[in-house]
Amino acid sequence: MIEKLIYLESVDLVEFLGIKNAKLEIIKNRFPKLKIVARGNWLKAIGDAEEVADFEEKINTLLEHYNHYNVLKESTLGELLEGDRISEASGDTDIILYGVSGRPIKARTENQEKLVEAFKKNDLLFAIGPAGSGKTYTAIALAVAALKNRSVRKIILSRPAVEAGEKLGFLPGDMKDKIDPYLQPLYDALQDMIPASRLKEYMENGTIQIAPLAFMRGRTLNDACVILDEAQNTTNNQLKMFLTRMGGHAKFIVTGDVTQIDIPNPQNSGLVKGMQILNNIERIKIINFNVKDIVRHKLVQDIVEAYEKKPSIKIEDKKQSINK
Repeated sequence: MIEKLIYLESVDLVEFLGIKNAKLEIIKNRFPKLKIVARGNWLKAIGDAEEVADFEEKINTLLEHYNHYNVLKESTLGELLEGDRISEASGDTDIILYGVSGRPIKARTENQEKLVEAFKKNDLLFAIGPAGSGKTYTAIALAVAALKNRSVRKIILSRPAVEAGEKLGFLPGDMKDKIDPYLQPLYDALQDMIPASRLKEYMENGTIQIAPLAFMRGRTLNDACVILDEAQNTTNNQLKMFLTRMGGHAKFIVTGDVTQIDIPNPQNSGLVKGMQILNNIERIKIINFNVKDIVRHKLVQDIVEAYEKKPSIKIEDKKQSINK
């Protein structure tokens, strides 16, 4: 008789073991000769050495499946325990990764596909386009996929803390409380792709870092996928500072929308100048998104097109049109 402890690292216990341990009961029924006990994230098996070894192998198979698909269905659990390898979706060659609850995340437009392909061949990417075109979401999906397949050891997400009409100083709380609203879109994307317990662990141990652009100064970012979002709101010096953080085995993605520049003098946007300066350097790729890539509510595409047709309108003209 031997005893074996297996740690269920970074799993959602309800998803992995089932509500009221329903999936654990299926596992126990597969190994009737073993005494199997679950305590928190630990599984303990007691019994014959050969049976325990088989149990450990099957649990590792379940963990591998769960970590890839972020889901472990009861319908597939029995087949996995019998040694079958199961794909949760067919034709998954175009899937970037599986998000929370096993939802496949893939490129949905031609330019999103270009971004995915460019990521494989280039170390620095610029993804430029209108709001809702999926450039940031796709970039974060690529970063999470790279982390899962161990191409990188960490993900670093950054944004310039520039107000879009509101004043940072008027927000309540300490500096973290003031900065977090600017970074919320990045949190939202991560929560779509990584189960809550694992995301919390990654944030606590520094595997995933989210920080304002100012916090990048002086760092060398090795073995990382680094994304700078809303780069249209950087100055030339800020963008240069960010790009020169690149260390060994790093991938950088810069996203932005040159039609939504919030800095006081839009002509000083570092993103516009940066693309002009770096356009012809090998292993740097610029992907231009457009209104056809917008994947939010169908009205968003109409809104963007309307603003592009009339990019500026005088207050006097607006008052006249209202009075009519």
